[in-house]
Amino acid sequence: MSSSYFTDLAQQYIDGRWRPGTGSWDIIDFNPYDGEKLASITIATVDEVDEAYRAAARAQREWAATNPYARRAVFEKALRIVEEREQEIAEVIVAELGGTRLKAGFELHLAKEFLRESVNLALRPEGKIIPSPGDTKENRLYIVPVGVVGVISPFNFPFLLSLKSVAPALALGNGVVLKPHQNTPIVGGSLVAKIFEDAGLPAGLLNVVITDIAEIGDAFLEHPVPKVISFTGSDKVGRHVATVCAAHFKRSILELGGNSALVVLDDADVDYAVDAAVFSRFVHQGQVCMAANRVLVDRAVEAEFTEKFVAKVKSLKVGDPSDPATVIGPVINSSQADALSSVVSQALAEGATALVQGTTTDNLVEPTVLTGLPAESGILRQEIFGPVALLVPFDGEEEAVRIVNDTPYGLSGAVHTADVERGVSFAKRIDTGMFHVNDGTVHDEPLVAFGGEKSSGVGRLNGEATVEAFTTQKWISVQHGRSLFPF
Repeated sequence: MSSSYFTDLAQQYIDGRWRPGTGSWDIIDFNPYDGEKLASITIATVDEVDEAYRAAARAQREWAATNPYARRAVFEKALRIVEEREQEIAEVIVAELGGTRLKAGFELHLAKEFLRESVNLALRPEGKIIPSPGDTKENRLYIVPVGVVGVISPFNFPFLLSLKSVAPALALGNGVVLKPHQNTPIVGGSLVAKIFEDAGLPAGLLNVVITDIAEIGDAFLEHPVPKVISFTGSDKVGRHVATVCAAHFKRSILELGGNSALVVLDDADVDYAVDAAVFSRFVHQGQVCMAANRVLVDRAVEAEFTEKFVAKVKSLKVGDPSDPATVIGPVINSSQADALSSVVSQALAEGATALVQGTTTDNLVEPTVLTGLPAESGILRQEIFGPVALLVPFDGEEEAVRIVNDTPYGLSGAVHTADVERGVSFAKRIDTGMFHVNDGTVHDEPLVAFGGEKSSGVGRLNGEATVEAFTTQKWISVQHGRSLFPF
């Protein structure tokens, strides 16, 4: 049945209608593992982006006026649909992303958690009555939808990261236009639209445009309708998104890249730290913004940790993502594979030692573990979006803090220690939006503010942060008596 997703959903979804784009070329959707052509989608043009935003604006007015209890029912049904179709959706994730079955299950679990939270978000906004200096005046502060939200989602967790903005924005009374990544147009785009269509979302509220900036330029960002752009992707593109949004007085929510570190202090449970580090670096082939690019190890436990870490990495099965035993599937495309080969070559040229050096076959990139990198190496400060781990020894906490913070990024991280409060004190000194004691670096929960510092983004999502992201405040005052005017 999953193959029908690639035939039935290989279209634009605008104003409640499935239709082909009218662009002059097609986006070809490939399986990154075996190169199979999954779908061909004629791209959306600037005119279709305009139609999508206009449709969302029209539908949003009535939707915002709908009783939030009635809105909530749509998200309850969407959750049931995902639960009923979970196996089919997992198959599509495996085929389009090259995600392993383990990764597909992980993504779907989180997606369901965020949908459950969206059910509650419809009822979350609460206004206030605020005192006034005037005896007969009343100040009311309303929390209202921003109107229309533009969402741009990435290729690594496209189902989750599209839903994570789309569902809350809709639940809070907004219309949405979603632009998925070109490599994941079904999982990150039209599949989301189909679920909400089947859940009874009114036509026009959610639109999906599958396109490319080569065709539309900045039209998705510059369009006058959307008031908020929610973008998840690289810091390079995020910088551009932020600049364009600022020039058009739009709010931007930017969830960008990372260069997270997992730190193993001298009193850590080494076996547990190894398990956490291997997962944090190699889940979904390392194509995770929160992944532990760097594994910092106190020299007191370096030898033991390194031996066990290398042994575990060597045991990871690489291959067909549809095989339940596979841990490392393909990276998303050949450009990513080539970039990873270049990173490893550069590190070796700079003097690094390869404790494990995997080979690359098409998009299958085997794990590599490097150590002995010079302190000035640029690779230590950049995001590596793939299965390449950097082991960095240190002497004592002060040096560890300095090394962890020596990066333009500040998204996630973790520290392992026998003393929880020592871990918390360490975490407070790290310039990140998120940090975890005695755990991995890859976490996302519906109620906890998610986001980064420095080049890892601006703004937060989840819980109250999501309400703030997709609503605005409106002051309405009521004068029950009469004001006195000076003229």
